[in-house]
Amino acid sequence: MLSTAAAATRVAARKAAATDDRTEIIMDWKLALVLIPVSDVDRAKEFYVEKMAFHLDVDHQPNDDFRIVQVTPSGSACSIGFGIGINASEPGSTKGLHLCVADIEAARGELTGRGVEISEPYHFGMQGRADGIDPNRGDYATFCNFDDPDGNTWVLQEVGHAAAESD
Repeated sequence: MLSTAAAATRVAARKAAATDDRTEIIMDWKLALVLIPVSDVDRAKEFYVEKMAFHLDVDHQPNDDFRIVQVTPSGSACSIGFGIGINASEPGSTKGLHLCVADIEAARGELTGRGVEISEPYHFGMQGRADGIDPNRGDYATFCNFDDPDGNTWVLQEVGHAAAESD
């Protein structure tokens, strides 16, 4: 997760490195919404709002053929959406959406406290996947997995633990 200043610096560096007309102007592209397929909109809404504590942005249903529910994780600039008439994918077919957290143990504790079934932490070492937290607490190195009620798979990923500890 980049700070605004770090993001601006990264954009400025990319612009300075541009060498031809196609790349001189670099647009900021902000991922704002990811649609996930669910079989029961109300059950998914309850899971994401009550168990995951995502903010409910909108629940709009102008007719029986269309409904959009949009929720946003705390601190995220990107939301997820689900509903009726918005996604033709099979419920449960979305795999590997990542939520980055500064303290994976605390985040896992919050989720289990709200009744979310979540894996134990794991990391990847010289021998492949290993149980437990990355010994160095490195960014992007420790993970936990969980599923929503339809089987869409999420990954918690620890990023910024060292910075959070020094604050």
